[in-house]
Amino acid sequence: MFDLTGKVALVTGGNGGIGLGFAEGLVDHGANVCIWGTNEQKNAAAKARLESIRAGAQVEALRCDVSSEDEVVASFAETVALLGHVDSCFANAGVGGGGGGFDAMTAQEWQRVFQVNMDGVMFTFREAVKHMKQRGGGSLVVTSSGTARFGAAGSEHYSATKAGVIALIQSLAVGQARYGIRANAVIPGWIETAMTERALQTEAFQTRVLKRIPQRRWGQPHDFRAIAVYFASDESSYHTGDTIAIDGGVSHF
Repeated sequence: MFDLTGKVALVTGGNGGIGLGFAEGLVDHGANVCIWGTNEQKNAAAKARLESIRAGAQVEALRCDVSSEDEVVASFAETVALLGHVDSCFANAGVGGGGGGFDAMTAQEWQRVFQVNMDGVMFTFREAVKHMKQRGGGSLVVTSSGTARFGAAGSEHYSATKAGVIALIQSLAVGQARYGIRANAVIPGWIETAMTERALQTEAFQTRVLKRIPQRRWGQPHDFRAIAVYFASDESSYHTGDTIAIDGGVSHF
């Protein structure tokens, strides 16, 4: 059970944080993995780290800005050329929203977030679906956010994209099921990553937010290893259209 030997996974934004947590679990259970990221130094470091997990693992790292349709198309083709095929695709790359208030938000700021968090997911999944339909199936997983369910003042654009990808997943689950493609979303809670580390260590977060998490700790990237393995494995073959929260219980508090 959960043996991924012979399977290939693609993880966008896989050079750090939750994406690297996904990739670590996948490699540890036998999969070959390709990670995409825009920072080539982080890509190289993540590749070396993943290769150290399992002897003989094939790990590739490509520079790809998912907001660029051309880069996504080229990178997906290169991923298949390097690894032979893609069985599971984790659309994890994303950017946060800037502050300043909704009434001061510019069109450029709104579009910046949508281009990565929404368009990038669409481009990535579109290429994956075309490939998986030819192979007879596969698994799509997107990283959403608790802000899809609960308001986040000042991050309306971020929240909108994270709710949008859940709707996308539900439609893909229905529309692609006949081709053996399943689609699911993961909602992280407050996870300690390079993007959030500074905020989580402030007094405000320590006193106001941490006490609202039933497990009384910040999540870590390694908390996402198991869910990646599950969704990449044949054991999840009848599981589609779902949204799973990995948040220490905060969404039920």
